[in-house]
Amino acid sequence: MAKEFKGRVICKGSYTGECVVSKQGFNTLATFQKSALKNAKKIIGSDQNNPDVYGKNLTGVALILPQTIGSTTGGLVIQTICQMGINPSALLFSEEIDSLAASGVILAKNWENSNIIAIDKLGSDILQEIKTGDIISISEDGVVKLVD
Repeated sequence: MAKEFKGRVICKGSYTGECVVSKQGFNTLATFQKSALKNAKKIIGSDQNNPDVYGKNLTGVALILPQTIGSTTGGLVIQTICQMGINPSALLFSEEIDSLAASGVILAKNWENSNIIAIDKLGSDILQEIKTGDIISISEDGVVKLVD
């Protein structure tokens, strides 16, 4: 049986595909800003302090993380990459979503018509059970499953 995790839906949607897992706090500004400022076609993780995401393609994948950390511009950075169409498909939080990330995904969903998915309170086990490169499925009711 596939391992599954149930969380609280912030922005609903469904997805099946690859994921990237960050086991530490995720700095949105440090990770996304470089690609956004270059007007790049995809986000390549640029936070050298986070080896889990550094140098990895983050566009179109499900990003699994505990919480975002860093600057108060975090929400604006999320909204901006969604406006540019280079965002991750999903932000999946093991903990409760922080207010900055929540503002970014909600503004992106409502102002930019972004299809970004956000689910929180998935539990710390998700960071141990799912690995970068695994294929997962996300359903609109907040269930995340590891695809066998």
